[in-house]
Amino acid sequence: MAQRKSFLVLGAGLMGSAVAFDLVRSSPKYSITVADANEETAATAVKSYKSKRVTAVQVDVQDTDEVIALMSEHAVTISAVPFHHNYHLTTAAIKAGSHFCDLGHSDTIVAQQLDEAVAAEKADICVIANCGLAPGLANILAMHAFKQMDSVESLQMRVGGLPQQPRPPFFYQLVFSVEGLLEEYTTKAKILRNGKINYVEPFSDLEELSFPAPFGSLEAFHTGGGTSRLPELLQGKVRLLEYKSIRYKGHCQKMKALFDAGFGNNEVLTVGGNVVTAREIFLELLKKRLTFNDKDVVLFSVLANGMLKGKKTKLRYRFIDRYDEETGMTAMMRTTAYPVSIIAQMLLNGPITDRGAFTAEVVVPGNLLLDELAKRGISIEERFA
Repeated sequence: MAQRKSFLVLGAGLMGSAVAFDLVRSSPKYSITVADANEETAATAVKSYKSKRVTAVQVDVQDTDEVIALMSEHAVTISAVPFHHNYHLTTAAIKAGSHFCDLGHSDTIVAQQLDEAVAAEKADICVIANCGLAPGLANILAMHAFKQMDSVESLQMRVGGLPQQPRPPFFYQLVFSVEGLLEEYTTKAKILRNGKINYVEPFSDLEELSFPAPFGSLEAFHTGGGTSRLPELLQGKVRLLEYKSIRYKGHCQKMKALFDAGFGNNEVLTVGGNVVTAREIFLELLKKRLTFNDKDVVLFSVLANGMLKGKKTKLRYRFIDRYDEETGMTAMMRTTAYPVSIIAQMLLNGPITDRGAFTAEVVVPGNLLLDELAKRGISIEERFA
């Protein structure tokens, strides 16, 4: 692997371009290839980096032979394409002998990836799923908190990507793929209750929470995918484990009403002679109605309650990250793409030396990730109480 190019970034959209940006900025020695189905999109992204170490190529990630050939030229491949490609890309990476990490999202696809653990180990590579924000950073810090305490009663993760100036009626804007948002809003949330795995409906268990001014009182509710593999890893060890999405007040009730009316399901409809599903129509409407490109903010909290040295203890990780005026990078791009970039660099240089297939919280050292994010201006408060 030493003679290969360093990194291959698949996808030159918001997240892929941010991953490549961080790779370019992190070290002068890396060679980076940015690949996209649209050659012009890849070329535009590469031009913005103003670095001779970055190359643009066109690739169809569904073309197995083409992807394997491209992966074979690189030590580490990073997937920043829609999550439904990640299992196919995992098997391609194994055949190519390239380490692989992705932004994750789907529990079903992650389970398929983990089933390739033996094949990945035989190929002498490491596959790491869920390296973005949530699942990703939130899960890594939840596990990091668990390991720092003698015992843990509860782990509560709360994360939201929001506009700084919310617009009615939903007080929300798209800060990542609309497909990912619909997946969160239509998939049951996997949690731990009384130490056992349970599944609860999205939009359920609405709660009020607060962040420092100007945000104040907000709401949070269950959404699918956020806990990923943590319930399996911690069942019987933690009584309560859950993930909820943070939104401005009023979002949950309004959005839930639309999903209750069937806008998120796959009911087949005939519209003007065209056969479509309700979900497809809703997806396009959300793209139009929730795309504002306003400055955003990411609110993040991971709270562990348990025992440390014989005393009841709370350990909280919390941050507020805003749109970066200097780079034009959104908060969601920074907090999603920078973790996967850092993890990819850990695969290339160490300290991650594991071989096989894992979710990020199993192999990523939380303390080092915190240090690296701080260098990038994402300072995460760690507080024991």
